[in-house]
Amino acid sequence: MADVHSKEVRSFNMSQIKGKNTKPEMLVRKFLFSNGIRYRLHDKKLPGKPDLVFPKYKKVVFIHGCFWHGHEDCKYFVIPKTRTEWWLNKINGNKTKDAESAIALKKLKWKPITVWECELRPDKRDQKLKSLLREFQN
Repeated sequence: MADVHSKEVRSFNMSQIKGKNTKPEMLVRKFLFSNGIRYRLHDKKLPGKPDLVFPKYKKVVFIHGCFWHGHEDCKYFVIPKTRTEWWLNKINGNKTKDAESAIALKKLKWKPITVWECELRPDKRDQKLKSLLREFQN
């Protein structure tokens, strides 16, 4: 099946997707900050450059988009019909880097926590944010 957009429109759409300060990331940041949990952003010194770093707790949070990080068994992870091989290489590369970053962080005695974009949908949001908050209250 052909793409519903022209090559130029698809290229523009993809170029507008941000890597930092995404809506899911901002949602988590505002929630944790409003609950008194302080953090640093995108620490380049740590493996994987985590979205949120909590030095006091030795924990980091990665907020992953279901598509970009290949969230298994998620309805929001759909492999594109065009350039399928290229996309699979890209997404599998991201998954490999994610796993390597988690291993490296654990070796450094940091606890990586992953929050998936789909977990922040309105029907699951409260439950996920409360469970995330408990990570810092124990």
